[in-house]
Amino acid sequence: MYLKNRTLTYTKTCSPKEQIEKLKELLKTADAVLIGAGAGLSASAGLTYSGERFLKEFRGYKTRYGFSDMYSGSFYPFETPEEYWAYMSRFILVNRYDVPQLKVYQDLLEAVQDKDYFVLTTNVDHQFQLSGFSKRRLFYTQGDYGLFQCSVPCCQETYDNEPIILRMAAEQKDFKIPPELIPKCPVCARPMMMNLRSDGRFVEDSGWHKAFRRYEAYLKAHKNSACLFLELGVGNNTPGIIKYPFWQMTAENANTAYACVNLGEAFCPNEIADRALCINGDIGFVLQELKKIL
Repeated sequence: MYLKNRTLTYTKTCSPKEQIEKLKELLKTADAVLIGAGAGLSASAGLTYSGERFLKEFRGYKTRYGFSDMYSGSFYPFETPEEYWAYMSRFILVNRYDVPQLKVYQDLLEAVQDKDYFVLTTNVDHQFQLSGFSKRRLFYTQGDYGLFQCSVPCCQETYDNEPIILRMAAEQKDFKIPPELIPKCPVCARPMMMNLRSDGRFVEDSGWHKAFRRYEAYLKAHKNSACLFLELGVGNNTPGIIKYPFWQMTAENANTAYACVNLGEAFCPNEIADRALCINGDIGFVLQELKKIL
């Protein structure tokens, strides 16, 4: 319904300062703020999968296997499980465990902490909780780098992986982990996999369903509220999770507003343009400037 007529609302007619002032007013007048966060938010915070960060952490993999970014490496056809988990343990370590609190997330929390907020995110790097967002206000739809699941799966359970990931990363040699560290399901002994939504095997465990129910309750409670749908760094890989629902809910309630901050991908349909703010810019910069004027 909303794909044919895109418009860069405010982007061409307002200066960056005016746009950020407008965002401040939207936050100020909103009864509730529903944040929709995609990969662009973490990228703005510095969690990029290519370039200098890839070379710093995985230069040897580029030389040996030929791939040139972390994401491609996670799909590389390694010949053995020992090689696969040597790479994935390092990938998980640098993107989930060996990561400090990121300023972009802290600035976002400061902007909404006095509001009745909720976070819907496709990110799997745990940054919201690491930065102090309440777990009860977070629905992580696509999984978590910090969880394993059975690859079959034989059950709807997930398992914290930090201890074994740290061992894999510490004990690997020549791009391989010791065979005894290959993770296996404690129920059926088949191979484990990451709890990431990539196919029909994704496990929605009890924690996932509790978060989903909290999200449904939040939407129900604010069905007629002056809610701000704040979309940050959401691309077009999975628009049906955040982007399209945000557009639809904005269209259905005249009390709501929609704001999108995304470098190179800030747009909305004409149907909601009169209640939309699209900022084509770096999220970190926008939040930093917003922090100054709040």
